[in-house]
Amino acid sequence: MPVTGPSLVSDAGPGPVPATGPNPVPNAGPVPVSAPGFPGVVPRPGDDAPAVDLLGSPGDWAPVVTSLGSFGLLPVRLERDLVLLAQWMNDPAVAAFWELAGPPSVTAAHLREQLDGDGRSVPCLGVLDGTPMSYWEIYRADLDPLARHYPARPHDTGVHLLVGGVADRGRGVGTTLLRAVADLILDNRPQCPRVIAEPDLRNTPSVSAFLSAGFRFHAEVDLPDKRAALMVRDRALRNLL
Repeated sequence: MPVTGPSLVSDAGPGPVPATGPNPVPNAGPVPVSAPGFPGVVPRPGDDAPAVDLLGSPGDWAPVVTSLGSFGLLPVRLERDLVLLAQWMNDPAVAAFWELAGPPSVTAAHLREQLDGDGRSVPCLGVLDGTPMSYWEIYRADLDPLARHYPARPHDTGVHLLVGGVADRGRGVGTTLLRAVADLILDNRPQCPRVIAEPDLRNTPSVSAFLSAGFRFHAEVDLPDKRAALMVRDRALRNLL
């Protein structure tokens, strides 16, 4: 993802609300989804995630058991997921950092930039016990413009997170899932030395969630659209923090 992309929203703010701006998004709540590793309806033919060379294939990473339940990543499909994601993006608490409020076409353009790219950023739904409840972007931080702003190492892997529902914010859900996804990255990408994040410094609940999830504060960095806290989870320290 470009360094001018969204900031993480985690464990803070109100939950999804009906869009009040132009072209309101239908109020479609999370529904169970299915894919390899998840129970439910068999995916349609041709709906398999494409091969991703730069990151591996996050959709193939086996779900993990957390204190919240079984959690895994499901690569985004526009035709299946756009209504839900656009609704989340129109939540004022989310829009303040992601800046993708508006009609579904705004969210679609953001997703297509990744889906039509070379695989260096993969948008995913976070699926907890069969229900999508968060949005993730897993990206190669060392190949991103972010690398101009810190001493990147080969295969550094970045994360963005959006927790979609009000019931899942403010009670440690973001912390638990951040730790789980960082572990998924380190377990499935043995060449990755560190997991990187760059939440907006103003988003103090997000920064706190990263710290509680085993990330350390590395530096403040001035990015084109924000002043960010560069957060790092080191492979070498994963069992210590």
